[in-house]
Amino acid sequence: MTITGKARLAGVMGWPVGHSRSPRLHGYWLERYGIDGAYVPLAVRPEDLGTALRALPKLGFRGCNLTVPHKEQAMHIVDRVDDTARMIGAINTVVVEADGSLTGRNTDAPGFVANLVQGAPKLELDGATVMVIGAGGAARGVVAGLIEAGVVQVRLANRSAEKTNALVRAFEPYVVSTPWGERADHLDDIDLLVNTTSLGMEGQPPLDLPLDGLPRRAVVTDVVYAPLETDLLARARARGNPVVDGLGMLLHQAVPGFEAWFGVRPDVTEDLRRHVLG
Repeated sequence: MTITGKARLAGVMGWPVGHSRSPRLHGYWLERYGIDGAYVPLAVRPEDLGTALRALPKLGFRGCNLTVPHKEQAMHIVDRVDDTARMIGAINTVVVEADGSLTGRNTDAPGFVANLVQGAPKLELDGATVMVIGAGGAARGVVAGLIEAGVVQVRLANRSAEKTNALVRAFEPYVVSTPWGERADHLDDIDLLVNTTSLGMEGQPPLDLPLDGLPRRAVVTDVVYAPLETDLLARARARGNPVVDGLGMLLHQAVPGFEAWFGVRPDVTEDLRRHVLG
């Protein structure tokens, strides 16, 4: 596809940024919908983030995604932050408005829920009870999405009591703390189990969580997508539980940004999954 002088521009800012799959993802959509546009990696040091974000409208960019380590710092740079991002405490999407101002959004919450809806269509989140492992930035996005979807209780298990307590306070009364050493004892009546930690990722040890007490109907999902099937998902699948991998969250969280920047709401398809896995 030919890019002209009128091309719409967006990108992803991170440090480093070479690992990001976002250029491949958005590039697929640009090609798929025949859009005159480009999405590029933007390697930005933390100390240069303010300058880089403020340069977006001057360079003709429609906006950008943010990845590690910029998601929290950017909240203090943009002109406005949406309610979901404020609740999570981080932004992953920046939109340049018509007047050149910057709006920060967080699309992790709707992306997580959309992935569940697509991957486990029989799961009823409204009224559900959920166990979430981890209390970092990913957990905040997941918990926000679950609460917006109508879950009645989120049981949070994490090794750091400080992070756990901070997240519980942020999302009271929906989130309750579960002691790390008792995490396996609180699975017997849940509808969904979510791992938001890096445990199970390539190069990391697997998540140590016996699934003996988990109901067979409970859906198990992992935000990790490298490997696509983590040890947790493999063990859950082997015992008959429905499983949803983490790649779909990456794909679905990208939809709102692409729509804002390029004017088309893209579809998340199996062809897209295969392309991004490449």
